[in-house]
Amino acid sequence: MDEMNPNLQIDYHGQVVAATLTDEKILEDDQIQALEGSFMPLIEQNNNIQLVIDFSNVKFLTSSVLGLLIRISKKVYEQEGKLRLCAIDPKILDVFRITRLDKIFEIFPDQDEALIGLKR
Repeated sequence: MDEMNPNLQIDYHGQVVAATLTDEKILEDDQIQALEGSFMPLIEQNNNIQLVIDFSNVKFLTSSVLGLLIRISKKVYEQEGKLRLCAIDPKILDVFRITRLDKIFEIFPDQDEALIGLKR
């Protein structure tokens, strides 16, 4: 687990970083700030990062999390990396569709599928 944020589990699949969000609910500003504090240095330290964010445990989140995802995405692409999201709860996925974020992010049904095609 990431020592900076116990709500995030980091696994390495070769050069691919799989970050699994471990909280069922991401609603508090301090949770979001902690996640940002974990993701941004991780991205900065890994040029050309290939990052998969796994939402399999998440059932509820606030719109602030969507803002964080956009900031993460921007940082990843500035570093010439790739970002994929996976295992998003259907109710949360509806929010991605309504906000048209499903057109911005590569979203996969599960982590295995998200890892396909990335350098390992």
